Amino acid sequence: MAIVYEKLKALKIPEVEHRYGAKDCMLYALGLGFGYDPMNEDELAFVYEKNLKALPTMALVLGYTPYWLRNPESGVNWTKVVHGEQGFVLHRPVAPEGDVVGRTRVVEVIDKGEGKGALVYSEREVTDKKTGAPVATLYQTTFCRADGGFGGPPREAPAPHVLPERTPDMTCDLPTRPEMALIYRLSGDVNPLHAEPDFAKAAGFPRPILHGLATFGVAGHAILKTLCGYDPAKITAMKGRFSAPVYPGEAIRTEMWQEKTAAGSVVSFRARVVDRDVIAINNGRAELKA
Repeated sequence: MAIVYEKLKALKIPEVEHRYGAKDCMLYALGLGFGYDPMNEDELAFVYEKNLKALPTMALVLGYTPYWLRNPESGVNWTKVVHGEQGFVLHRPVAPEGDVVGRTRVVEVIDKGEGKGALVYSEREVTDKKTGAPVATLYQTTFCRADGGFGGPPREAPAPHVLPERTPDMTCDLPTRPEMALIYRLSGDVNPLHAEPDFAKAAGFPRPILHGLATFGVAGHAILKTLCGYDPAKITAMKGRFSAPVYPGEAIRTEMWQEKTAAGSVVSFRARVVDRDVIAINNGRAELKA
């Protein structure tokens, strides 16, 4: 079954009601490696119920509709899809507990051509269930490797954020734990690629890989630590492009460039796997409040 442009654009994706609390916030932070140093009280604030804070990147797991591209009506060969880009805008800081609704829709589909795949752009609005007030808007690009050439209308993919050519203004190295993917998956993404050795090998990897959104969260941690003094309210937006897998246990170096603005600053960033010297997240951009 091939993609039908109009049909995929109009695909009905069930909304998700999501109630979360302190344990969910702590589990999410543990899945990003917070608490690695038991004496670090800045990190403790995200993994301990006393004066608990929620991470900005936790918005990525709120109101999440898993595997909606597996719907046969999408026309997508879901076994060949990969996460291409991710971003979010926060309309308010993420609360340590809440009752939210996630509504996902397809924004655009770009046909890259026969043998070149297709890009599916989707958007998720997360709102407070009781008041309807917006919490976050999330943007995702999915690369459908086997679905190019379906004859969609010509579209140009948006250009990625361009990183400065100068040496990074600052860097931050953070570890990942060997069992980190097994913890992170408990926040909602239970793809066996991140747990089963045989499944990972069948997909072309020597062992299970870390979730792309976990790597994204580690980069967010680096920005929070380096430029925000661990104040989660300072990060209001963040986006990046996935370019290589990370294996649990590898250290991630986030390279950052900061440009001051009237409202605060824009941070360009990329995440590098230290030992293998490969870029895992590229063309990153975050917005910080003053």
